[in-house]
Amino acid sequence: MIKISTLNVNGIRAAERKGFTDWLDKSKPDIICLQELKALEHQIPDSINALNYYSWYHPAEKKGYSGVGILSRLEPQRVKIGFGLDWADKEGRVLMAEFEDFHLYSIYFPSGTTGEPRQELKYEFMDYFYDHAGLYFNSDKPVIFTGDFNIAHTEIDIHNPVANKNNSGFLPEEREWVTKLLKTGYIDAFRVLHPDEKDLYSWWSYRAASKKRNKGWRLDYHMISPVLKKTIVEATIEKNWDMSDHAPVSVTYDFSEL
Repeated sequence: MIKISTLNVNGIRAAERKGFTDWLDKSKPDIICLQELKALEHQIPDSINALNYYSWYHPAEKKGYSGVGILSRLEPQRVKIGFGLDWADKEGRVLMAEFEDFHLYSIYFPSGTTGEPRQELKYEFMDYFYDHAGLYFNSDKPVIFTGDFNIAHTEIDIHNPVANKNNSGFLPEEREWVTKLLKTGYIDAFRVLHPDEKDLYSWWSYRAASKKRNKGWRLDYHMISPVLKKTIVEATIEKNWDMSDHAPVSVTYDFSEL
């Protein structure tokens, strides 16, 4: 059994102050995929560097911005930084680790909430990722794409679909893109065990007591190769932790089922 968690930390230094290492101690994920580090590698807190995990980071060139990481108790066979889209790689948005049984990605999709130019870059990233994901259809190993996709897929993935229908993160074009990805064969691992459950979110605004009122969005995913569907043992959103405006999304896999 391998428990893999994804978490947008909204600043690794802030998350560390708010209980990140306590969460690791109690939840005990084997691998953690991190997004939005907002730190260079030398700025990662000592308490995290001291943990019993191998660690790799892909920070953004811009200080205090974006960045992804992977912490793992298992040593990977190789690690690859970036995925070939120049501006996105400069922003520290993609990190891949290859293990014996699978490839694993930590991905931070751009947000389009700051205006049309960023929304257009988000669409470019989505298209590039779609083509990149297609490379794994003929791979000898399955793949797990984890991270903050910055898209709520369906109406049950957002607290107020009507009011948000014109907002970035729930635009028809974004939702259709997720549908298109799933139609190629990729699987939303969380929905395998929670196919129709409502009010299960992974992000809440800091405004208006949104988390307390559970007015959230499900933005964080494990998108997996079809062959991995049978390996899913458990899938949870660990919303009781307040390290970030996101909650960890954790999936336990039994790779002996492959």
